[in-house]
Amino acid sequence: MPEVIFPGPEGRLEGRYHPQRKTDAPIAIILHPHPQFGGTMNNRVVYNLHYAFHQLGFTVLRFNFRGVGRSQGEYDQGVGELSDAASALDYLQTLNPNAKHCWVAGFSFGAWIGMQLLMRRPEITGFISVSPPANMYDFSFLAPCPSSGLVVNGTADRVAPPKDTHTLVGKLHEQKGITITHEEIEGAGHFFEDPHMEPMIGMVQDYVKRRLTETTR
Repeated sequence: MPEVIFPGPEGRLEGRYHPQRKTDAPIAIILHPHPQFGGTMNNRVVYNLHYAFHQLGFTVLRFNFRGVGRSQGEYDQGVGELSDAASALDYLQTLNPNAKHCWVAGFSFGAWIGMQLLMRRPEITGFISVSPPANMYDFSFLAPCPSSGLVVNGTADRVAPPKDTHTLVGKLHEQKGITITHEEIEGAGHFFEDPHMEPMIGMVQDYVKRRLTETTR
């Protein structure tokens, strides 16, 4: 998979880019967990999400936020990381100007950044939010949430307790014009350690597959 270096707000950002042959293939950007707790683009959940989207025919980009791996800059409380995500999406769109759909998927801290990116970029047609840390970060900016998406969490998540995810989903359900799908993996922790990774990725793929047929109808 080609390693790419592209310009970010604080210098270069390091990524992995996986194109499709079709020039109008949908595009997806994958966002990693918290940089200060060992989060990188090679996190298992992020890696598996990357390949899940690629298998569905997406051109995919995952990257390291500022200060992680070979990406320049330093951790910026989520503010700079949101700018990094916007730069990554710009880069992906420049390479794929004919893409029919644009998705964002994030895990943990990456889910929080992904949801903020959603608010800024009306071209995003769908999102995947895995283990959103609704107990640690304020998600009230999602008013209204601009596109439909899938929220997935584990029932045994001790990092981001399920009750907080339920509250977040409950608020999103009240909004008209979009559909928030919520799935829980019984017994799974925050990182979907085996045997929970496969069913989680399967759920994501089933959801995206369904949405792609709905949006082209």
